[in-house]
Amino acid sequence: MRQVGNTLVVRMGGELDMLLSDYLREEIDTRLEQSGVRNLILNLEKVSFIDSSGLGLIIGRYKKLKALGGKIFIVGAHPPVDKILHFSGVNKLVPMYNSEQDIINI
Repeated sequence: MRQVGNTLVVRMGGELDMLLSDYLREEIDTRLEQSGVRNLILNLEKVSFIDSSGLGLIIGRYKKLKALGGKIFIVGAHPPVDKILHFSGVNKLVPMYNSEQDIINI
């Protein structure tokens, strides 16, 4: 995790399952509360799998940031993860981009 201005960038890898989701939820929420961050980039380039707890992590942060007037973005989801994000409808809530640079250029 690193903070760039008012944006928290979270790069993760492996499986975004219950174990990793619980850890990330605590870490991200702590940073949101303590630092005044209002935007979140979830970089999924190295994520090979996502389950319902991973989807819950994303949707929960979406709701939290929306209430704070912030935004969340997903970056770099590979086909298997991208398919789950589309099938679940997460892509309708959270904008998805190929790279962090694409968001910075917005």
